[in-house]
Formats: sequence, C-alpha cells, structure tokens
Amino acid sequence: MLDQIRRFFDDVIQRSTGDDPFDRDHAMRCASAALMLEMTHMEPEQSAALGRELVATLVREDFGLSPEETDALLACADAERRDATDYFQFTRLINEHFTAEEKISLIESLWRVAYADQRLSSLEEHLVRKVAELIYVPHAAFINAKHRAEADRGAG
Repeated sequence: MLDQIRRFFDDVIQRSTGDDPFDRDHAMRCASAALMLEMTHMEPEQSAALGRELVATLVREDFGLSPEETDALLACADAERRDATDYFQFTRLINEHFTAEEKISLIESLWRVAYADQRLSSLEEHLVRKVAELIYVPHAAFINAKHRAEADRGAG
C-alpha cells in the first residue's frame, strides 16, 4: 500500500508544477481531500468514521473517480495532511486554481463533513471559518454554504 501511495504521489502530485492540466487537477483534488480529511480529525473516532465515509463519497462523486482512484487519492491526501504544518500548502493551490464557485463548493463540502455526525463542534466550525478566510470566500457565501449543508443534513 505504501508503494502505491508513493507511486501515486510521484506520478501525479509532484508533477503538478508543470503545465499539464491533468496533473494540476490531481493536485487540487488532493488539496481539497486533505482539507476534508482534516475535518474528520476534529471529532472523536466514532464520529470521524462517519465523516471519512462522507469524504470518500464526496471525492468520488465530485471528481468522478473510481473506488480505486478514490482510495489512492484519499491515502495520498491523508499522508499530505499528516505531514503538513499548516493549511497554506493546500489553500495556496486552491487560491491559484479554483474558481470562486469551486471554492464555495469546497466550503459547502467542509460543512457537510462537519455535520456528518449530526452535530457541529466549535473545532469544526473554526476549521471551516479558517479555510473560508484563507481561500477568500465572502462571508455571505460562507453562511449560505452552511445553510445548504444544514438543510441537506435535515433532509438526509
């Protein structure tokens, strides 16, 4: 498994500094997934499991990945998340390559992961707020994304 993660990282993520849009897409996906996985670490393990399931679903559906590609991306993103000292390496990529709509979609996904266990902790709210500030999501869009996630939680 570790060799598979290294291959994925070497083949996709480290080449993302080039001009190939495919490589940049994978780097952006990894950054997004890493932030979503970080959200799952804001809660106790039993609640985090629900969040990780939702992250896998969001990543698979949002990026159109196969289950195998999803697993590889999440493994890479989690390794990147563990090695990161802050969120800058992720938010920098997002700021450089995401549209305003994609940034808002990421914030909504973070809210969805935060609500995966039907509760919102202060740590979860702080993380979403921090990421929204770092990627320059306007406050109104931040609140609207939260309301959509809350509504989705109530319907789900």
